[in-house]
Amino acid sequence: MDCSGNGWQGVVMVHERVCAISHDHPSIAGHFPLNPVVPGVVLLNEVLDTLRKSVASLRVVGLPMVKFASPLKPGEAVTIRVVEEAAGRATFSCQVDARLVASGAIVFTRTDGPAEPE
Repeated sequence: MDCSGNGWQGVVMVHERVCAISHDHPSIAGHFPLNPVVPGVVLLNEVLDTLRKSVASLRVVGLPMVKFASPLKPGEAVTIRVVEEAAGRATFSCQVDARLVASGAIVFTRTDGPAEPE
């Protein structure tokens, strides 16, 4: 998975990466075999992984709002953008080109400092 574009913009921290869920991911086989789609929980895990790359010891407190706008097909390149708007609060969006796949909000705590650069 490719990570690019992370950094502070004004008073918020923006985390962004592009990834694709493979056709051979274990969850795909049983998730509508004739018309496979990536399960929402798999996409949400990728969203949280995007935030975890910059926030050490992330503890998710809640996802107060999540909306799945359109299905994500296996192999599609999805751009995940997580914006830390305040201490312990972030919003996210997942897009394939201009098509919105999912969006929502994350409430979290940091149990120690920022993550070490890779």
